[in-house]
Amino acid sequence: MKLQQLKYIWEVAHHDLNVSATAQSLFTSQPGISKQIRLLEDELGVEVFTRSGKHLTRITPAGEIILREAGEILRKVDGIKRIAQEFSNQRKGDLTIATTHTQARYALPPVISQFMKEYPEVSLHMHQGTPVQISEMAADGTADFAIATEALELYSDLIMMPCYNWNRCVVVPKDHPLAQIDRLTLKELAQHPIVTYVFGFTGRSKLDEAFQAEGLTPKVVFTAADADVIKTYVRLGLGVGIIASMAYDPKQDTDLVPLDASKLFEPSTTKIGFRKGTFLRGYMYDFMQRFAPHLTRERVEQAASCSSKTDLDEVFKDIELPVH
Repeated sequence: MKLQQLKYIWEVAHHDLNVSATAQSLFTSQPGISKQIRLLEDELGVEVFTRSGKHLTRITPAGEIILREAGEILRKVDGIKRIAQEFSNQRKGDLTIATTHTQARYALPPVISQFMKEYPEVSLHMHQGTPVQISEMAADGTADFAIATEALELYSDLIMMPCYNWNRCVVVPKDHPLAQIDRLTLKELAQHPIVTYVFGFTGRSKLDEAFQAEGLTPKVVFTAADADVIKTYVRLGLGVGIIASMAYDPKQDTDLVPLDASKLFEPSTTKIGFRKGTFLRGYMYDFMQRFAPHLTRERVEQAASCSSKTDLDEVFKDIELPVH
C-alpha cells in the first residue's frame, strides 16, 4: 500500500468519481490513477469503487470505510508537513478558507489585505459555498478554516469559536413607503413582498423565527445566497430587501435607504471553525486574531483542548463579542 494510492482514491472520491478531472487536478495521467487504484484494490482484496465498463459509478460499503481511514492518514501526513514547514520557514505556506459570499465580500477583505502584506509568501485560497459545504470542507481537511453563521454546529469534529455578532437591515428604494416611516415593525414589514437570503444562509433562520413568534407569515418572493443579488432585485422593485447590516455599502448603495432592523431580529453570531487535531501554524493563529481580536493563541489552544461544547462555551463566556 502506497501513500500515493490513498491520495488517488481520496481525490477521486472528492471529484465525483471523475478520474479524468482528478488527473487534471493532480497533473498526472488518467491511466496512471486507474492503474494505482486497481493495484490497491487487488492488494486489499476488496473494491473501493464499483464500475460500469471503464467508469466508476459509486463507492462500495468497504470503500466508504477505507476512504474515511485514508482521509485521516492524509491529514496526519499533512500535519507532519506543516510541523516541518513551521520549523523550516515560519512565514511560508498555504492557508485555505471556506466561507460564504457575505463574509468573503464584506467581512474578510480588510483582514486578508493586512494578512497578505504581513505574510507575502503565504498562498491564500478561498472557497465559497453553502454553510453545509463550508463545514464539510473544514471537517474533511479541504479547508483549514470554515467561517460562517449557520451549520457549523452540525459537525462535532469542528472546533467552533465565536467571532462577532451582527444583525440585519432592511433596504428599500428612496421612494418606497417604508422609507418614510419613523419606526419599522415586523407587522409593517410583513405587508410587503420580501427579498432575502436562501434558508440556511447568513442567519436566515433568525429572520423566520422572528416572524413566526409574532404569528406573521412574510411573503418571501425571491431568495439568493448573495447580498449583492438581493440588492439588485430590490432596485428592480421586486420587494424590500432584508440583508446583513454589513452588506449595505453607503458608498455604492446610495440609491437605497437602509432601515435598522436590529430591534426586530435576534442577532446572529459568525464563527470560525477548524478540525479537531489540526496542527495550526503560527500565521494561522495570527489570521484568526486579525479576524477576531479576542482569539488569541492562548484562547484558541484552550478551545482546541475542550472535550465538550459546554467546556468550549466556558472559554468564551466572559467575552463581549464586537458587533458588525
